[in-house]
Amino acid sequence: MLLNFPDLNSKTIIAILIVALVWGTTFLGIKIGVETVPPWFVAGLRQFLASLILLPFLIFTKNLKWIGWKSFRIQLTLSSLLLIGANGLTTVAEKNLTSSLASLISALSPVFIFIGSMIIGMEKFTIRTLIGLLMGFFGVVFIFWDGLRELANPDYRNGLIVMILALLCWASGTIYTKKLHVQNNNLFLNLFYQFAWAGIIQLIFAFSFSDKIEFETWSVKSISAIIYLAIFGSVVAFFSYHYLLKTLLPTQVSMLSYVNTVISIVLSWLILNETISAKFIIATVFIISGVFIINYKPGILKKRLRKREI
Repeated sequence: MLLNFPDLNSKTIIAILIVALVWGTTFLGIKIGVETVPPWFVAGLRQFLASLILLPFLIFTKNLKWIGWKSFRIQLTLSSLLLIGANGLTTVAEKNLTSSLASLISALSPVFIFIGSMIIGMEKFTIRTLIGLLMGFFGVVFIFWDGLRELANPDYRNGLIVMILALLCWASGTIYTKKLHVQNNNLFLNLFYQFAWAGIIQLIFAFSFSDKIEFETWSVKSISAIIYLAIFGSVVAFFSYHYLLKTLLPTQVSMLSYVNTVISIVLSWLILNETISAKFIIATVFIISGVFIINYKPGILKKRLRKREI
């Protein structure tokens, strides 16, 4: 069974727990961050701080070095798609969306990845796929049907559009990684380049798109959220995520988004007092079930473990 992990080593199990739990809290962290800090500053400071955290480690271990133009272009492409595009745009979207809704929409990312993979011939369309897509689509329609009038609100509408663009960026970055078989021989070094590039570009966006910057209005709570996002949401979680991509199949790793979504929704309800209606819960069940049906492949984990044993 896909979610049966009896033979995994302790490092892989720890990485699974980190990705599932920590990324489940990042939507909450982002929402707290953008309460008083402009979104691009939240995203930019998060990633730039993450690069500064990695810098002394790389210097101390003598791993800070030039990676070559080919690898540099790959890291910049990944950074632009996954960090600037997906993460940055999600941060912008959460200025106008609840963290629970943003996390629920984000749960559709495996669907985007599958459709993109199918278009370029990496996945095959099946009846099971059709059922999964219809369930996910029904979940989306179900949650927005009574709130269609809210689309008249330009902020809300723009938030949804930006969130969809973020999903497209995440799917593109994931497919790019799978298609080129990107290697992470020195993961910390690659992440350093990715975080630094994303941080610099996003901070440029922050200063360019902000009409008036009032640093004195930034709350301690928002700044603390940015620090948390940098340390745990970026450095710790991204390292664990890339480690899992080397240990498990991408489809298996993508299924952790189910846990992320549930954790995010519960935390948003407990801490931010966001309203979680019965309709929202039903939509969540349909979307997560649809994504599961699309990605589930019987025995896939056993095959991977058997290959590793050989």
